[in-house]
Amino acid sequence: MNYKQYFENSQQASRTLVGLNKNTTNAVLADLADALVLHSAEILAENAKDLAKMPIEDPKYDRLKLTEQRIADIASDVKNVSNLSSPLGEILSDKILDNQLQIQKVRVPLGVVGVIYEARPNVTADVFSLCFKTGNVAVLKGGSDAEFSNLAIAKVIQGVLKKHDINPDVLTLLPAERAATEALLNARNFVDVLIPRGSQSLINYVRENSKIPVIETGAGIVHTYFDATGDLEKGKAIIFNAKTRRVSVCNSLDCVLVHQNKLAELCNLLSPLADAKVEIFADEISYGVLQPSYPGELLHQAQDEHFGTEFLSLKIAVKVVQDLDAALNHIAKYSSKHSEAIISEEAENITRFLNEVDAAAVYANASTGFTDGAQFGLGAEIGISTQKLHARGPMGLEELTSYKWVVRGDGQVRG
Repeated sequence: MNYKQYFENSQQASRTLVGLNKNTTNAVLADLADALVLHSAEILAENAKDLAKMPIEDPKYDRLKLTEQRIADIASDVKNVSNLSSPLGEILSDKILDNQLQIQKVRVPLGVVGVIYEARPNVTADVFSLCFKTGNVAVLKGGSDAEFSNLAIAKVIQGVLKKHDINPDVLTLLPAERAATEALLNARNFVDVLIPRGSQSLINYVRENSKIPVIETGAGIVHTYFDATGDLEKGKAIIFNAKTRRVSVCNSLDCVLVHQNKLAELCNLLSPLADAKVEIFADEISYGVLQPSYPGELLHQAQDEHFGTEFLSLKIAVKVVQDLDAALNHIAKYSSKHSEAIISEEAENITRFLNEVDAAAVYANASTGFTDGAQFGLGAEIGISTQKLHARGPMGLEELTSYKWVVRGDGQVRG
């Protein structure tokens, strides 16, 4: 298959987006939001084909699964993106030099954005909407596990583009075969940046093999520390929500750290998890405290490998720590630098936690479940970047732009 032709077409299409009227861009996205809901039945039928190939106990199953409500949520995110202000053309700095040259720093699209992702069909719509809003062409490579779902959503997008007489190559969904991944990893001079979304193994593979600059959207190994001054009712609600709201997402809670002075509250703190059938892997101290009350079939003694694990399921690790310093040390050792939280009523401890924890998102007295582009007011997201260059945390419209220097003169030459 001639993948080079795909990439050449995408590169050519990127030039057509530069002059696209913002009203047209918003109209396309508004129509797409409506079209996704209108074609829900067809999308769900194709999604059912993908689900039939995946064991229900697979952690990716929930990410793969679409429902009418989830399609409505995807459409709502697309609509939100259409209503946001575009960052394109924003003047970041403007100055006139002594020689009367005017120099401006102006936001521009990245160009052609490649995304490699696994069982996440919502990514197809999310990435397109954010890229289109920012004048970027999207080249998508979904996994074979979501092949039918991705094709169905891409078909809806292409129908809306055709309705508005827009070059269909502003969105390319590559074939699900592995050869397409290799071609995309090597598409230098055609694709400007590559973003992987999926398991740590996928992210590592893309980082190690890509010839294109990569923005990592890392795995989430997420901790919540219940401090000596933590409020019990806040803690119960926050921990339960962060763990059980949706277990297959990267902001789901993986490890609870509990101050040793709060052992008397530990059973009460974690009791809601039992109702949700959450398996606990507890260190020696917390295991002894929980054993009389937590269901035996759901309580296990933790091994070393349970700390630093992204469970993506109804499992969680629990560890008792001596103080805030011990909690900070544990997080520094095991964190993937995604999202970390403290539950505390002590202002000094909160300040230290927020300042000292090295993560893309840090929380005080709130669920890590909020690490999400839509929740952060970004409309949708490309992913959660755990690196520090260019983008960090939820990636929205601004993170899909770069800048260029625009220099205006009147005949000046350099001496």
